[in-house]
Amino acid sequence: MWGGLGVVAALGVAGFAAVCWTTGGTEELAGGAGSGASAEPSPERSRRSSSPSPGQSPGAGTGASRSPSSSPSSSPGESGSSSPSGSPVTIPRTGPGTFTTASGGSGKVGKGAPLRYRVDVEKGLSLSTADVAEEVEGILADPRGWTADGDSAFQRVSGGRTDFVVKVATPGTVDDICGAGGLNTGGEYNCHVGDNVMVNLERWEQATPVYAKDVKAYRALIINHEVGHFLGHGHVGCPGEGEPAPAMMQQIKGMNGCVPNVWPYDSEGRPVTGPSVP
Repeated sequence: MWGGLGVVAALGVAGFAAVCWTTGGTEELAGGAGSGASAEPSPERSRRSSSPSPGQSPGAGTGASRSPSSSPSSSPGESGSSSPSGSPVTIPRTGPGTFTTASGGSGKVGKGAPLRYRVDVEKGLSLSTADVAEEVEGILADPRGWTADGDSAFQRVSGGRTDFVVKVATPGTVDDICGAGGLNTGGEYNCHVGDNVMVNLERWEQATPVYAKDVKAYRALIINHEVGHFLGHGHVGCPGEGEPAPAMMQQIKGMNGCVPNVWPYDSEGRPVTGPSVP
């Protein structure tokens, strides 16, 4: 699943995921997934923090700022792309706004009381809920993910109480849900709003130009960035020339000398971070 990250790992980086097209509560707006949004979304409160989370804005894996779509529109309501396997994918611009929950669940990963999360996919999409759930599970269980902080733990469920929900949806539905929380995702970005980690289908399938050849890595950035906002983490900048880009950096706005990376921790358990930014 993570074979595509080998080249990035050789650079001392774990991988760079999507969320860069969004920032804030999103990587691109908030995901990830970094963002090219026309305006920064207003901050929102994180479930784990009593103060506004600086990273919550539409956008990468991850924060939400807006940037232009990397693919042309193939019809008034759809855009065309290719899946990681190379097969053509049609991305509808909007959907019904209702979701199918991935069945089953996972064991606990990490230390401490687990945050229970659900994985939902908007109805009418060709995505397999089981495949999406498996991918999200793998990202949150990775030793370079948030569990490396020694405090965070996660467990996927399909019913009962949940702390947050990862929702993969069409751009229009993401705009509606993020917009209800005051975030402008502009049809392009991901976001975190309330207990929702919203993943824009276009970013999930197409990533961004930097990650166009490793879409799976970008997906990790989206999840790590947006879940990072849920955990109360705000945006940070590049720590220095040639250094790995933090997962909480709005990478879509430019790498600023950093090299691609999608993980909040490195393989030795050290945090990958940088100076705080507004």
